[in-house]
Amino acid sequence: MALVAPSILSADFLKLGQEIEMINNSEADWIHIDVMDGCFVPNITFGMPIIAAIKKIARKPFDVHLMIEKPERYFEDFAKVGANILTVHLEASPHLHRSIQVIKSLGMQAGVALNPHTPVSLLTDIIFEIDVVCLMSVNPGFGGQKFINQTTHKIKQLKQLIKDCGASTLIEIDGGVSLENAPTLKKCGADVLVAGNTVFSSPNPAETIKSLK
Repeated sequence: MALVAPSILSADFLKLGQEIEMINNSEADWIHIDVMDGCFVPNITFGMPIIAAIKKIARKPFDVHLMIEKPERYFEDFAKVGANILTVHLEASPHLHRSIQVIKSLGMQAGVALNPHTPVSLLTDIIFEIDVVCLMSVNPGFGGQKFINQTTHKIKQLKQLIKDCGASTLIEIDGGVSLENAPTLKKCGADVLVAGNTVFSSPNPAETIKSLK
C-alpha cells in the first residue's frame, strides 16, 4: 500500500480551509505543497504565509516541494512554518550534499526531486543520505498534465539503486498520477503517490484518496 499525498496546487483556493479539513479526515498520509518561484519553473504559487496559515488546522505531515532557484536561502523559513519533509531539485542545488545536511539539521526529512530528463544515476553517491526521491512524471510547473510513461522505467532503476546501496529512501511520484496508473506505479516500486487534479476534481475526493491507497 502506497502513501498518498494530495497536492493542494489543485485545490480550490477559495475554500482552502475546507480542502485541508477534507484531507485531515481522509486516509491521506501527507499534504503535498508545491512552492514555485516563476524562475525555476514558469509559475508562481505560494510561500511561507500560506503554509503557516494551513499549519494551524492541518493534521497531516507537510511534504513541501521547492521548485525554486537557490532553495538553500529559505531552509530555515520553511522549517519554522512547519515543513516536515523538504524537497529540493537536484537541478537547482549545485551543493546537494550540503543542502541535505542542512535540511536534516533543522529537524526535517530531506527530499530530492528529479525532472523528467534527469537520470537517477546522478544520485548514486548520495542516495543513502536522502529520505525521499521525488520523480517528476510531468514537466514541473503546472498541475493537470499528462503522465510521462518513461517514468515507470525510472522507478525501476531507482528502486534497484536504493536496493544496491542498502538505503531506505522512499520513491515519490509527482505528476499525472491517476486511479488508472496508480497500480502500475506501485508495482514498479513507488512508495508515495502525489495526486492533485485526480483528487480535487473528483466528486468525492476522500473516496478517491482511499482508492489510490
